Amino acid sequence: MREIDAQRITDEVKRLCMEANYDIPEEVLELLREVKEKEESPAGKEVIRQIIENDQIARKERVPICQDTGFAVFFIELGQDVHIAGGYLEDAINEGVRQGYQEGYLRKSIDGDPVLHRVNTGDNTPAVIHLRIVPGESLKITFAPKGGGSENMSTVKMMKPADGIEGIKDFVVNWVRNAGGNPCPPSVVGVGIGGTFEKCALLAKQAAILPVGYKNPDPEYARVEEELLERINRTGIGPMGLGGRVTALAVHIKTHPCHIASLPLAINIQCHAARHKEVVI
Repeated sequence: MREIDAQRITDEVKRLCMEANYDIPEEVLELLREVKEKEESPAGKEVIRQIIENDQIARKERVPICQDTGFAVFFIELGQDVHIAGGYLEDAINEGVRQGYQEGYLRKSIDGDPVLHRVNTGDNTPAVIHLRIVPGESLKITFAPKGGGSENMSTVKMMKPADGIEGIKDFVVNWVRNAGGNPCPPSVVGVGIGGTFEKCALLAKQAAILPVGYKNPDPEYARVEEELLERINRTGIGPMGLGGRVTALAVHIKTHPCHIASLPLAINIQCHAARHKEVVI
């Protein structure tokens, strides 16, 4: 049995909160440079140039990429042979968020009550924590600050099995088209298929934070990802909704077995920054 001190978790979470909001993933920055050369719209090309410049300034000056520093969303893989010493895992994560958002000068965006008493909690807690128990004696923490603009463009649709893959593709393309510039494109589109109502939503969020170079291991789903990306980029929405050929940087699909009478579908969109960081302890 391996022990991991709760204070170390807090320290790592604090660091992830700041770095994810300061540093765009390198593979995203490289892809932005690539698509800038392919963008035919002058307005779209200029938007991508400004996005790249903004990201470089944020990295150099250690300031947030965007004023919306997001809901603190965590995916935790906890080895079954790990014991958290000196505190509770959830408390350690929330303390790291509290410290990271305070010391990193990151905007606090969380209301304690969603409807009746919308009062800011003042420290961006509580975090949303998704926990999996896995083999081994390590702890993997993946942090994704999820901005409100892109999160608001999410959906779950209980499709009919008869809708099939063509129905899914049409729904995804139409949803992204209707979202327009709201999720701050060029975006990463996460698609979850299967499971249950809540499982497909989780799959979509996990898909949205995959590296932009990810290809589905199933060749058939990989082809669907490629087709969806091509169709979405033909919508003409373009960077920041100002028109052009680059509406999405990537489309990622994750699937799960589902009930014979169901075909759950979820879409979760990431803005152009595709912010996420991870650490293994």
